[in-house]
Amino acid sequence: MKILKYNINRLVALLLVVSTVVSCSEDFLNEPVPTDQVSPDVIFGSRAGADAFISGIMRNFRGQFLRDDSAGVNSIYYARTVKGNDIIQGQTWFLFDYANENREPTYRRTRFTWNYCYYMINQANNLINGALASQDLSDIDKKEVVGQGRAIRAFFYFQLAMEFQHTYTYDSTLPAPPIYLELSLEGKPMSTIDEMYQLIIEDLTYATENLGEDRLAKSYINRNAAYGILTRVYQTTHNWAGVEESARRAYGGGSPESVLSTDYDNGFNDISNIEWIWGSAQSLDQSNYYWGAPYSHADHTVLSYAGTYFNNDFVNLFSVSDIRNLFSNHYGVPADDFRHNVTSKFTFNFDSDHPIIRTAEMLLAEAEGKYHNGDQAGAHDILFALQSNRDPLAVKSTNTGEALLAEILVERRKELYAEIGVEWFDAKRYRKGITRTGNHRVLTPASLTPDDKRFILKVPQSELDANPNIDESVNQGR
Repeated sequence: MKILKYNINRLVALLLVVSTVVSCSEDFLNEPVPTDQVSPDVIFGSRAGADAFISGIMRNFRGQFLRDDSAGVNSIYYARTVKGNDIIQGQTWFLFDYANENREPTYRRTRFTWNYCYYMINQANNLINGALASQDLSDIDKKEVVGQGRAIRAFFYFQLAMEFQHTYTYDSTLPAPPIYLELSLEGKPMSTIDEMYQLIIEDLTYATENLGEDRLAKSYINRNAAYGILTRVYQTTHNWAGVEESARRAYGGGSPESVLSTDYDNGFNDISNIEWIWGSAQSLDQSNYYWGAPYSHADHTVLSYAGTYFNNDFVNLFSVSDIRNLFSNHYGVPADDFRHNVTSKFTFNFDSDHPIIRTAEMLLAEAEGKYHNGDQAGAHDILFALQSNRDPLAVKSTNTGEALLAEILVERRKELYAEIGVEWFDAKRYRKGITRTGNHRVLTPASLTPDDKRFILKVPQSELDANPNIDESVNQGR
């Protein structure tokens, strides 16, 4: 598997592509323009050239954009992770995210999330528009290249929508970050949440209709991965029929038992795992060094930050026989000490792969969709299929109504902890708070109320200074 990853990563070296960042942040507008440019005619003169461009984009999913806590997609997810109740972050990177106070216009979290997402959106727009203008790509190649570009663009607009405004069901007319579909050297005004989600869904619909199951490697987006992204979007908009269908298409259908593996406790850092639908593949020649959260924080057995611990109340949700119960009192401290529980779920290496979408998440999303669509029996069946795979002593649930939904959401937290910020994501889309309990270092001050302003990042000051179409008023009330 590492050999395959090495060969795929070598594609990146084939071409150097100029990227002009869409966001009006002065940090990027003042950046020197490189002279070793490769023209679009060369890049999009063949499918191999377009694939090399995509390889470069996917490399930026896992590179270091600013600092250790502001690297790539993993940093967005991990910042969400530490804002919840299940995970306790020690006094290291992500410290201010853990305290739920890293959201002011001049703070690094805000600047990183805005600028990184727009950087990736601009790369996606270059890919889409370059492929569409190509005279050399076949119609099939164009559709597949554009499909990947539109899925990438949708993925990052979705992150912006989640981070810089209330959730979709709160008020879809509220202002959202600007929308760019092509290169623009002038800043655009804010859009609305409704407009942004319309674009996201249109992009992902195109991707699911024009991509196949084949791809260069699991770090690239195929039809299954596009359906996985769409599932999360539909969960946010409460399109439950869409959730049920897209989740099933993401994992390929079939019985839940046939798509689950038994090596959950294998270090969680290998993209070849059959449950990984989409992930970021890492190789030693492009090491993620120490910015690869959660690995560099959650693994306490190697030289790393060792900064992640787990709330006793969360750990107590796991039965002794659950394969996901990988917690231990590594430091031999009393139960009220915030360091009481660490996990061996994540093995840190410089080439640890990162999961983005897994089959288990899609199964639980399908169960959630079935619940909302009135098929509680179907929801029970999927839920038990996963639970019995993880715990040989699991007993099928008899919960109904709100209790069944609560069980599904708890199972999501148990299955996906420290991966994608699932607790924060679910609380925000259901407009619920997150109350800190147990042995947290920072307890009550960091608890979140329903629709709390601290679920939202403010628009960066650098954008306000550079973009004449957005003024200071955008942050009033945030």
